[in-house]
Amino acid sequence: MSSLPHQFNRCITSQLIKWFSNFREFYYIHIEKFCRQFIADGVSSASDLSVTRDSELFRALNMHFNKGNDFQVPSRFLEVAEITLREFFNAISLAKDLDPSWKKAIYKVICKLDSDVPEVFKSTICW
Repeated sequence: MSSLPHQFNRCITSQLIKWFSNFREFYYIHIEKFCRQFIADGVSSASDLSVTRDSELFRALNMHFNKGNDFQVPSRFLEVAEITLREFFNAISLAKDLDPSWKKAIYKVICKLDSDVPEVFKSTICW
């Protein structure tokens, strides 16, 4: 018997990996795009940035991954997205993006904010 709280089958595991990989890439591309636009628009402080359910960034992410609004996006996602946005903003503002590996430091910060897999993804039904 596994010591894990839930046993994932191969189908669910591969679907989760595919989904999260796609999500991560889309997520970070959009965060960076929005940060660069904020800087171009004259935003000078990361503290001026926020992510709410009404923000354009949230709508873009939600529309891509939750088209039918089938899932209630947790508030924690908004918090992490805001932290990510501010981390990217600070790095780009300080020209850290000139270094090819500049995103690694951000990824290390964000990965510490990971949460448990939501129950809805623990279903035994293969999508």
